[in-house]
Amino acid sequence: MSRSAIRSCPITLAVIAAAALAAPASAQVSTLTPAAQAAADSGRPPYTPGDVAFMTGMIAHHGQAVLIAGWAPSHDAGASVRTLCERIVVGQQDEIAAMQRWLRARHLPVPDPGAPHEMAMPGMGHDTLMPGMLTSAQLAQLDAARGTGFDRLFLTFMIQHHQGAITMVEQLLAQPGSTQDPLMFRITADVNADQGSEIDRMQRMLAALPPGGTNQ
Repeated sequence: MSRSAIRSCPITLAVIAAAALAAPASAQVSTLTPAAQAAADSGRPPYTPGDVAFMTGMIAHHGQAVLIAGWAPSHDAGASVRTLCERIVVGQQDEIAAMQRWLRARHLPVPDPGAPHEMAMPGMGHDTLMPGMLTSAQLAQLDAARGTGFDRLFLTFMIQHHQGAITMVEQLLAQPGSTQDPLMFRITADVNADQGSEIDRMQRMLAALPPGGTNQ
C-alpha cells in the first residue's frame, strides 16, 4: 500500500464512523400509531367532530346518572343499592371531570353536566334525548318512589341508562377515524367494560328484590 493510501485511511474511517453514528438518529422508528402519525403529518388534531360530540354528550349523560344516584339516601334505598349509587357517583364524576378537561384543553365549549338542555343529542332538537336518558316522566316516577319501590325503579332505569351509554360508544366506534386520541380511547373502553359489568350486577340485584309495587 502506498504512503498516500495509508495516510488517507484514518480520514476514511472517521467518515464511515460519523455516518454510522448519525444513521440511528435519521432512521428512528416512530412509536405513534398509524392514525396518530397521519394526524401529526397532516397537521390535523387527533380527534374528530364525532369525538367532540361524544365527549359533550357523555358529560350530560353521566350528569343524569349522578343526579339520580344521589337520590338514594333521601329515597330510602336499600343498602346494596346505596353502595352501587355511591360507586356510580364517584366513578362518573371522575369521568365528567376528565372529559371537561379534554374539551377545555382544546378550547372547546364545556357543558354543565346538570343543565337540562344539555341532555339532548348534540346537534339535534331538545326533544331528542340521547340513548338511555330518562324522560321527564321517568324522572318524576323515580323521584316519587321510596324504599324497595325506589330500588326497583332505579335498577330498571339505570340498566336502561347504561345500555344507552354503550350504544353511544358503539355509534362512535362505527365512525371512521374516531377514538384515536388516547383519552377518548380509554373513556370509551371504560364505558363499555364498567357499565357492561354493572348492567349484569344490576340485573341480578333486580331479580333478587321481593315482589311488590313501585312505591313501597
